[in-house]
Amino acid sequence: MTTSKQAATGAAAETTPRRRPDRTGPSARRRTRRGRTGRAAAALAAGVLVLAGCSLTGGDSAASGTKGSELTVVTHDSFNLSPKLLDSFRSETGYQVKTVAPGDAGALVNQLILTKDSPLGDVVYGIDNSFAARAVDAGVLVPYTSPALPAGAAQHPVDDRGSLTPVDMGDVCVNVDHRWFADAGIPEPVTLQDLAEPAYKDLLVVTNPATSSPGLAFLLATVGAFGPDGWQQYWQQLRANGVKVDQGWEDAYYVDFSGSSGAGPRPLVLSYSSSPAAEVPEGATEPRTGALLETCFRQVEYAGVIAGTDNEAGAQAFIDFLLSPEVQADIPGQMYMYPVDGDVALPEAWAKHAPLAEHPFTVSPADISAHRDEWIAAWTATVIG
Repeated sequence: MTTSKQAATGAAAETTPRRRPDRTGPSARRRTRRGRTGRAAAALAAGVLVLAGCSLTGGDSAASGTKGSELTVVTHDSFNLSPKLLDSFRSETGYQVKTVAPGDAGALVNQLILTKDSPLGDVVYGIDNSFAARAVDAGVLVPYTSPALPAGAAQHPVDDRGSLTPVDMGDVCVNVDHRWFADAGIPEPVTLQDLAEPAYKDLLVVTNPATSSPGLAFLLATVGAFGPDGWQQYWQQLRANGVKVDQGWEDAYYVDFSGSSGAGPRPLVLSYSSSPAAEVPEGATEPRTGALLETCFRQVEYAGVIAGTDNEAGAQAFIDFLLSPEVQADIPGQMYMYPVDGDVALPEAWAKHAPLAEHPFTVSPADISAHRDEWIAAWTATVIG
């Protein structure tokens, strides 16, 4: 196995992502957050609370300055929607939206728990299924079932009380460089088991689950695929087959992967099923990469009413807003996730080049909450040594 600098200790968080000329749009914002470190959670637990607040809607409204006219959304650090949609929310409800963004999903949940007695906001967006049960168990949410909840969202419950509302989803999958395999005359792998075969030795780069959210998702994919008694043996096989572990998504995708702008040496990388849609060369009609849809873990992001808010009605209105067809259609372009409403049309490139996996691996939120730290520690002992 090969590891990136500092991966053996996991002591350092991922550095500030490098900005690439071809990664400055909404997809870059989304992908940058996905690769950020989970170390923010530990920092928050130690009392290092770094918040980023900003207003998302401007101008005056009839309700401006009146009691309850400001609505505070606690979210991950790349929340983004088209300004016209946020303006319409303000116009229709009178609420001026302000965000508080502590970091990634782990940091977000830690912040909610640490400030339980003095909530930072009214509504939260961006808790994913890796941390959802922890938030529910901590009692930081008020159950709410939105009348706007699409029928397809019923497959993503966290509990039977409606503590969290699914808003969007995405698949973390191994991506493949088609040209590299064609030039080498080697068949592309298809399954997780294939990745451990000698034909693919030294070809795969993944990210550390202790410092990367896609890395954690891929660890969960292997737990879902091989079970609690078999996943460590699988990782032993990957290690023997030369898997490289990077601290974060940016290094894996833009430095070590051969199929993107970095032109690195490895033709297999841990990324997203949506990534190939961004890898269509200028003047071409097909992407140079593809997602191995039999290697995926389904991430789901949720919104919820924060316990202790004095503006529960506004929080509920914002959740309804996130589920509206207009916002659901905006999510792929602004936050590079799939809408939870399956009736919403995807961008043309997504519909053609970024399908979701038909049978992604899953692990229940309760099992993730109960065993996440244990699994990460076991993975570290197995893979990093």
